[in-house]
Amino acid sequence: MAVETSYPGVYVEETSTGIHPIEGVSTSTAAFVGPARTGPVNGPVHVHSHRDFVQAFGSGSPPSPLDHAVRLFFENGGSDALIVRVGGSRGGAITDNAISAPRLEAAKRGLWALDKAKCFNLLCIPPLADSKDIGLQTRAAAIRYCEKRGALFIADPSVAWQSAKQAIAGLDATFPTRSAHVALFFPFLQDKTMTVAPCGAVAGVMARTDAQRGVWRPAAGLEATLEGVSGPALKLSDSQNGALNALGINCLRTFARSGPVVWGARTLAGADQAASEWKYIPVRRLAFFIEGSLQRGIRWAVFEPNAEPTWAKIRLNVGAFMDRLFRYGAFQGRNAREAYFVKCDGTTTSQNDINAGIANVVVGFAPLKPAEFVIITIQQLFEKKKP
Repeated sequence: MAVETSYPGVYVEETSTGIHPIEGVSTSTAAFVGPARTGPVNGPVHVHSHRDFVQAFGSGSPPSPLDHAVRLFFENGGSDALIVRVGGSRGGAITDNAISAPRLEAAKRGLWALDKAKCFNLLCIPPLADSKDIGLQTRAAAIRYCEKRGALFIADPSVAWQSAKQAIAGLDATFPTRSAHVALFFPFLQDKTMTVAPCGAVAGVMARTDAQRGVWRPAAGLEATLEGVSGPALKLSDSQNGALNALGINCLRTFARSGPVVWGARTLAGADQAASEWKYIPVRRLAFFIEGSLQRGIRWAVFEPNAEPTWAKIRLNVGAFMDRLFRYGAFQGRNAREAYFVKCDGTTTSQNDINAGIANVVVGFAPLKPAEFVIITIQQLFEKKKP
């Protein structure tokens, strides 16, 4: 509406454009949970280097599995980590109960100390000690927690898996839940004179790939080199690799041209027979990224009317964010219509939703083939107006 003037002068009229740029959230903050030599218990403590970790939690000879995992994370390109140190009961040996006993959840201890952290993307729980796996209780709790937090659990193989045949035979017993929030890597890695769990190194490679190429690119292949280790503790053949990969087990291999590399990018829901839309780690992690970015990016709408004018602004801003990802190469398609879509209108939000203070934002993106969309729904809550 034009400003009516009554005398000469300078007049300023402020008009809202409806533009609220959406920024992408972090994708590669790694959380590590396990016993350490010293330091605060039931953190989390933020560290940005292995040196920070040693200063806060000490080190020993030989280093603990947690120490190894954090070191390899930073050596492979990680830059941001959260450490939750757990302790045994009255100084006793560390067991799964220190990490995942159900009573710890309400107290925000053990694994649930991460409730105190605003965000993390990758979860690593190394073996409790050399040759001592975490148990089914901890694996199950880690999977449920990552499903709740929108994160990926980077799981280590069992120390008992000394061959591809043993890994195939032991998969169902070790990982009875085939969740898309889990990525399993095999075998252990060789570090000088000892074997170490791969979770920290793989998390670092993912962080490096995110920074260099984007979260939508697989952290696998000849560029996904593993630093700080001499190679996998077990040499796998192409046929063994194929059999493991078909079950959703990602292999770590060595090639003459590159040295040790990550050679797989499937979630544990990625077995060929499962035919899951979350078969591939980059697709699952890209969805995490989009969901997290949109949830934060449309919070401005909470005090706006839950009606078409606000929905139009949401479509504008979400569409701009998705178009930016399309131009970066995150989606497949010759044009935007084949690559993504955004809906927030009367077809996604019913009158009952409006009465409940909810608007549904439906977003589809094509990560693998044009016009073959993975669909996610974001619920935006609005402040209910008092009658």
